[in-house]
Amino acid sequence: MATVDRSSGPHVVPLWFVWLEDALYLTCRAGSAVAANLERGGDTAVAISRGLSWNEHQGVLVRGRATLLPAGHSSAKRALSAWFQKYAAYLSGSSFARYTEEVEHPIVVKVLAQRVSLWGSPVGR
Repeated sequence: MATVDRSSGPHVVPLWFVWLEDALYLTCRAGSAVAANLERGGDTAVAISRGLSWNEHQGVLVRGRATLLPAGHSSAKRALSAWFQKYAAYLSGSSFARYTEEVEHPIVVKVLAQRVSLWGSPVGR
């Protein structure tokens, strides 16, 4: 995810995400630079890619407006449920306890796409 920092420069970090019907949802930590940057302005770009070798590489670039959702917001709850389901294998066993210790207050970021660009080989090739 790319946001604009305090000095008007780019701030780019990898974040876990889920893409639901209505928007792209990512999570960040309370007090993080991402959260601070989005509090000042919601313009963002998110790059998602897959593939290991150059001929498998595919991706999407989503540009749009990001909103920090309050913890009790229905969209935040729905996104976190899907997020935990997607990443369950990475959060099994002691990993979940470590996650909750390190990320006491996750923030859900909702990105409404305004422009989408694709790259890579067509599916099935």
